This record gives sequence, C-alpha cells and structure tokens, in this order.
Amino acid sequence: MASKRDDLVKYITERVVIYIDTPKEQRRAAREAVKPKEPWKVRWFGMIPDSLRLLFGGKRK
Repeated sequence: MASKRDDLVKYITERVVIYIDTPKEQRRAAREAVKPKEPWKVRWFGMIPDSLRLLFGGKRK
C-alpha cells in the first residue's frame, strides 16, 4: 500500500515541478491551443438551440 502512495506523491511532485518550471506565457498558449472557446449560445443553453434548429429548420419552404 505504501508503494502506491509513494508513486502517487512522486507523480504529483513531478507534475508540480514541471508546471512551475514552464514560463507563464507558454502555459497560457498551451491552454488556449487545446481548448477552443464555444459559441455563447452553447455555453448558455447547451444543445437546445441546435436541436431546435434541426427539428424546425428543415420544414421551411
């Protein structure tokens, strides 16, 4: 049991040290590159607007 705990502490320590050693600008650029911002309607209402558009959008003439 102690071995698993030691491995976990070692892993967390390594991650913290890597985080501290990287420059702030590089961390910010990596975070922005990974997570694109979603449209406001998705953030506020989820998939409801898209599902309504699919449901009622095809029936217009």
